[in-house]
Formats: sequence, C-alpha cells, structure tokens
Amino acid sequence: MSTYKHIRQAAYDANMQLPKLGLVIFTFGNVSVADRNLGIFAIKPSGVPYENLSPEKMVIVDFDGKTVEGELRPSSDTKTHAVLYKHWEKIGSIVHTHSMYATAWAQAQRDIPVYGTTHADHHTVSIPCAPPMHDEMIKGDYEYQTGFQVINYFRDNHLNYEELEMILVGSHAPFTWAQTPEKAVYNSAVLEAIAKMAYLTEQINSNASTLKDALIKKHYERKHGPDSYYGQ
Repeated sequence: MSTYKHIRQAAYDANMQLPKLGLVIFTFGNVSVADRNLGIFAIKPSGVPYENLSPEKMVIVDFDGKTVEGELRPSSDTKTHAVLYKHWEKIGSIVHTHSMYATAWAQAQRDIPVYGTTHADHHTVSIPCAPPMHDEMIKGDYEYQTGFQVINYFRDNHLNYEELEMILVGSHAPFTWAQTPEKAVYNSAVLEAIAKMAYLTEQINSNASTLKDALIKKHYERKHGPDSYYGQ
C-alpha cells in the first residue's frame, strides 16, 4: 500500500473538497488523481458516502481502466477518467460533479456564454456543451465512450484541453481537469459559479448581451497574459 499512499491521500483530499464546496450531494461526483510515472490514478470508490471515505478506500486504476489495487469497486465513471488520462497526457486530475447550475446548462444542452468579467477572468470563450451521445455509443461501453465524447468535441471544435479545462456533457453533467487536483477542483467550483451567474443573468434580462471583446481580452490577459498583473 505504501507505493500508492501519496496518490490515495491526494485523491481523498480532493474528493472531500466537493461536499465542502457544495458541488455534490449524497454520493454524486468523483475526483481522480494520476501518477504519470506509475501509470495509474486513484479514484473514489463507487457509491460510498463522502463521510465514509478514507485515503485507504481510494481505488488504484491503470490508464486502461483496470483496477490495480483496492478492495472496493471504483467509481462508475472510471473508464471516462481512464480515456482522458490516456489521450490527454498533460492532465493530472479529473473532477466530475452533478453540481446544480452547471448540470442544468448541460441538461439544457447549451454552451454557457461569456456574460461577464468573472467568466472572462478564466476563459475567453463560452463553456462548451458537447451534444448528447449517439444511441450506438450509449448501447455500447457507455462510460468509455463518454471519454471520447469529450475528446472528439475538443478535436472537432479545435479546442485545446490545456487552455480550456472544463466541458459540459450534454444531457449529463460537467467535467473539469487540470495538472493538479487543487486546480481541477477549483475549476469545478468556478464552472458552477459561472453557470449560476449566467442563469441569473438570463432571468434578469433575457436579452442580455455577451461581454464586449475588449473586456474579455482585458480581463483574461490581466490574469493570464504576458504582462499579467493580477495577484502577487
């Protein structure tokens, strides 16, 4: 167990942030954390309440979705995580939630427009919503195909997973990722906040305009541009 102790602890810590941040209820959602050198990731066990979790209960899985070590069954979304890790080599953690507002946009099958500077602080484009999966994919290896549903959408729409670390899966829910579990969880929290703000914006003004390009550029570049000046 000592070989995987570090990755189990990291996955446990990240999973425990989800209920604290109000991103999950009951057993909804999961976080995985990868160790690229070992070719494995640790993920939440399926259907175990968060209050009953421990580092030792995290399941170790390889990038083909096969359990390497663990007494419990891994998350039902494990194959989705495995596909993303195998094909996107620069991510180290993946988060899947059914957070209220982000999931509502996914169920509505809508991208989240850039309505304000909070969104632009993180991305210059709408948060994309991949279309619902085709019937033949649903009838096959569903969770495995969900990984390709995400990957194919990014490929077909010329999006870079290193720059845009989140997506809504149509009729399903959001996924986020990053190089670290802390950033991946942060991305899920930010996505939920942006989704809620966008929803409220449309309730207040159904004809609300998206943010001007100049403001999008300004707010993104002040945090991420070559001459960024946000933060210490």
